[in-house]
Amino acid sequence: MNDLKISYRLIETAPDLEQAANLLAGAEIIAVDLEADSLYHFREKVCLIQIATEAFNLAIDPLAVGDLSPLQPVMANPAIRKVFHGSDYDLRSLYRDFQIAVDNIFDTQLACRFLGLKETGLEALLRNRFQVALDKKYQKQDWSARPLSPEMLAYGILDVIYLIPLARALEKELSARNRLAWVEEEGKILSRIRPGSPLDRGPLFLRFKGASGLDPRSLSILEALLQFRNAQAEKMDRPPFKVLGNEPILELIQKNPLNMPELRESKILTERQIAIFGQPLLDRLREAADSPATGFPGYPQRARPKMAAAVRRRFKALKAWKEARGDHLGMDPTLLLNSALIQWLAEKKPLTRQDLEAVPGLKTWQKEEFGEEILAVLAQPGKEMSPLLLTTTDKKEYK
Repeated sequence: MNDLKISYRLIETAPDLEQAANLLAGAEIIAVDLEADSLYHFREKVCLIQIATEAFNLAIDPLAVGDLSPLQPVMANPAIRKVFHGSDYDLRSLYRDFQIAVDNIFDTQLACRFLGLKETGLEALLRNRFQVALDKKYQKQDWSARPLSPEMLAYGILDVIYLIPLARALEKELSARNRLAWVEEEGKILSRIRPGSPLDRGPLFLRFKGASGLDPRSLSILEALLQFRNAQAEKMDRPPFKVLGNEPILELIQKNPLNMPELRESKILTERQIAIFGQPLLDRLREAADSPATGFPGYPQRARPKMAAAVRRRFKALKAWKEARGDHLGMDPTLLLNSALIQWLAEKKPLTRQDLEAVPGLKTWQKEEFGEEILAVLAQPGKEMSPLLLTTTDKKEYK
């Protein structure tokens, strides 16, 4: 790692957490990260929460403390800035495990994207800006194992102690480019992130890479195998991919072994896998293959409605504007408008700023900074875009 003396307080009891939460309540800004055990267990859980302030650092062990409700008011307090790097996963995990909602979020990775930085990973940022090298050897450790070594705890704290100075620097750079409000609005949207319910996600094959190219019978077999894998993974408390990989599953569908000799001859499974669940797996394969054809699922195909010529022109014009505008601003064009928004705008063709207010998903910063340009492109989709390449804000900036 680095020859750094990393000081932190390890929180393992409810009274210590209560005391720490009281101290955090007086902070102006805190940095947050977490470690989980998704590589080792069927149901992942948060195993360590690292919090840095400008005065002290905390390593909170939720497996020891249990009840983390004292953190809820701190995280929900809009007066305290919470700095994350790539916050989506952390926000979902905190709410899933502890019902912790987070307000006033500043995501340093998102800020880097709005600044047009090519390298937005934390490792690259710490190396380039602070000359700190992260040792990633603990990244794939089992964070649910106890006790956590001092080296693992130091690794976890190192992920947060530079986030506050990084956030301060990025805020200044964003302000200089008149983009800080953009990132702050994105932070408000991030604060509403919640984990989705597994019951709302439909068949397992919808999340399996390569499923869209399979015929209905193969999809039926695939779903049976995925359901079987999940059941085995839950029983063994292991991640599904460690029970049976995706490639062997596809091979099983292609070769379709019907008995134990054929299964062994196919060499799809290891001897250990065959010993543990070989026969039940064959039973599921036969059951799925023998099911009535009428019950076979089909992979849902998204029907693309045919665009009218005028809509297509507007769609292409907006897409071209987005690419040119993103290039001019030096940032990822997809941050300006995503495909769904472009489609909606091209079809509905809002004519006024008031019309833009009714566009679902169009953010305030997009309307304020680029609303006039979007309306102009929609009104005259064939017009040369060069007069639209500078907004009022840019013109002030470049005078």
